[in-house]
Amino acid sequence: MKQTILWLLCLATSLSIAQTKNQSQLTIDQIMQGDDFVGYLPTSINWSENNRDIYFSWNPEMDTIRSTYKVNSISKKINKASAEDLKSRMSPSDISKNGKWSVYGKSGDLFLKDNKNNSIKRLTYTTAFESNPRFSGDDASIIYQQSNNLYQWHIADGTITQLTNFRSGSKSSGSRKKLSEQDQWLEDDQLNYFDVLKKREAQSAARAFSREQTRIEGMDVVYLGNKNLFGLNISPDLNYVVYQLYTPTRGAKRTIVPDYVTKSGYTTDLNTRSKVGGPQNNFESWILDLKTGKNYQIETKTIPGIKDKPSFLKEYAKNPSEYEDTYKNPRAVRVGSPLFSEDGKAVVSISSSDNKDRWIMQVNLKDGSLKLIDRQHDDAWIGGPEINRMGWLDNNTIWFKSEKTGYSHLYTANVNTGKIKALTEGNFEILNTQLSKDKKTFFITSNKVSPHEHHFYHLAAKGGKMKQITTKKGGHEVTISPDEKQLAIRYSYANKPWELYIMPNKAKAKMVQLTSSTTKAFRSYKWMDPEIVNFTASDGKKVPATLYKPSPEKKNGAAVIFVHGAGYLQNVHFWWSSYFRENMFHNFLVDNGYTVLAIDYRASAGYGRDWRTDIYRHMGGKDLSDNVDGAKYLVNSLGIDKDKIGIYGGSYGGFITLMALFNAPDTFKSGAALRSVTDWAHYNHGYTANILNTPTEDPKAYERSSPLYFAEGLKGNLLMLHGMVDTNVHFQDVVRLSQRLIELKKENWELAVFPVENHGFVESSSWSDEYRRIYKLFEETLRD
Repeated sequence: MKQTILWLLCLATSLSIAQTKNQSQLTIDQIMQGDDFVGYLPTSINWSENNRDIYFSWNPEMDTIRSTYKVNSISKKINKASAEDLKSRMSPSDISKNGKWSVYGKSGDLFLKDNKNNSIKRLTYTTAFESNPRFSGDDASIIYQQSNNLYQWHIADGTITQLTNFRSGSKSSGSRKKLSEQDQWLEDDQLNYFDVLKKREAQSAARAFSREQTRIEGMDVVYLGNKNLFGLNISPDLNYVVYQLYTPTRGAKRTIVPDYVTKSGYTTDLNTRSKVGGPQNNFESWILDLKTGKNYQIETKTIPGIKDKPSFLKEYAKNPSEYEDTYKNPRAVRVGSPLFSEDGKAVVSISSSDNKDRWIMQVNLKDGSLKLIDRQHDDAWIGGPEINRMGWLDNNTIWFKSEKTGYSHLYTANVNTGKIKALTEGNFEILNTQLSKDKKTFFITSNKVSPHEHHFYHLAAKGGKMKQITTKKGGHEVTISPDEKQLAIRYSYANKPWELYIMPNKAKAKMVQLTSSTTKAFRSYKWMDPEIVNFTASDGKKVPATLYKPSPEKKNGAAVIFVHGAGYLQNVHFWWSSYFRENMFHNFLVDNGYTVLAIDYRASAGYGRDWRTDIYRHMGGKDLSDNVDGAKYLVNSLGIDKDKIGIYGGSYGGFITLMALFNAPDTFKSGAALRSVTDWAHYNHGYTANILNTPTEDPKAYERSSPLYFAEGLKGNLLMLHGMVDTNVHFQDVVRLSQRLIELKKENWELAVFPVENHGFVESSSWSDEYRRIYKLFEETLRD
């Protein structure tokens, strides 16, 4: 059989695959070089404290690895940052409210800077690791963490006070171990008959009593038992520490992924993630009163709606008329880190374990009780851009994000009265939010202009009209200077890769380009400026897609639909795509006569809550039908031959490709499924449980969503490609589907494996081999 031969030849990744009738000046080997062909684009943009230099990662000289560069915002001169420059460069962890001091953590030590004369003082020089330095509420000291405890460094005299004393284990674990009945009898017998042992026992007890009498009083120990500590936070007045504990799961099975091509020559087993529905860590949040030494748990059992059952469970009720919609016991929750106001109030974001509820609550630090500020519920799952982002506007008002209108927007709430106010509204999303230092202005990135553009805005903290700052069509990733007067912008357009720009932080200002990163080879080709279209889905929704059309003289009547990965990701837009290799491949396909359609199907990012949750309990439902309707659009509107349509994609896109060939076999002649999920019951918990719940609770969702159950529907030609050391979508997925296809006696499928590749391919040789095979599939199945 064809697939058996491929299994035997799986290591021959350099297999020659002819490219027939290539009418493009591009080659697959060329475009699959990635950055070496396009150029190394600037990333990791950040400002220096002096507001003059912008640091970024770059590689214009095509060196072995990227380096850090800096550009002067005034002269626009770019230099590679020296080792000494990088060693001395630090970003402040916190700045005192009066602006006099900045504190830094670097390489496990702490540094204090006098902002008036720029002098820097090293506070610690230890082998221990000090981290997370912050100023106390009165600016008189620096609070930092060492191991699992908090310490206070007093600025006035340099003395250090340990604030907490957390220890693993229990109080009894350090005391004398209880003896068995037999051993206790033997010890008593020894003491009864030997005076020397009796004397030494009495001396030992006397010395212990003397030590206890002369011991200087210290802080009480908080024993953690078998739980792990994380998330230490202290109130501005230094009276309360809020800390979190988690109990690791016991007995959770993890998939073993063998790594065959290793330096040692031996196979190495990689111990990777567990599967959806497996045991999850248990979380608790506690408060330590530093004045009294008492500690108490934040009590979540009485949160409004904490016992509500998810609505899908009613479908499984034996007697719906007697179904109770609440649990006897409260659901498990995860309490986020507290945010403190200047006067010591604390708010937290709390998420239910099933992710169907998000509560914002005020914490009474004196007893751990909670007061509801806002509850967001979704029968599917809570999500959207920055959905847990919030902060304080003043001592009475918080700001937060919510999707309750269907789109991610910005709100304020008065913690005293409970009054909530919407600062933004409309059929668009607030993507990124930053409050100015004076707390008068929100700096926002939004897709208000269009779902396909990202722009930067100002919004008054009290609300009002959003003021658009950037105007150039495309995508803008903005980093604000420390003085908030300048913007470093990573900008790109659909056919123009990301470059670094600078502009004043005000509307209608000029945006000046600082870098030029693309190679001569990349610039020598005229890259398409593809059209964004909308077609009507079977349920009446308008579905956005990017359309790549060949010239009439090259058009061959065949088409390929590309399915992006990640599910919740946007690929139809006017900026340079993260799928840049695929987009360059689409230019190659167009040069050879193919029409290409890349769809933002249901579940894609950028279009609001309902678009995101339309796949709830049925992956391969509306997300698949959107791609099928895209094929109909190609036939009905663009004159594509209905028997010449292929489909391909990776990860989630590979999953949709499998579902397309299995469940819509008369629509797609062939398909290439890359690193695809074949059975959602074998994927991870964090992603899958949101959408399909768990296999034991909601087996119907998994049965209708997993390609493995529909493999008998295969008619067209299927090519599967998978990395053997994939620690995300395990190689086991494609092996199990292969066995299913063998048992079904299907012959029109092939499997190509890549021995050294994880989920995201790295080697250009692997990328090239992969796409030569994909192109060969389409050439052999879609052309006359």
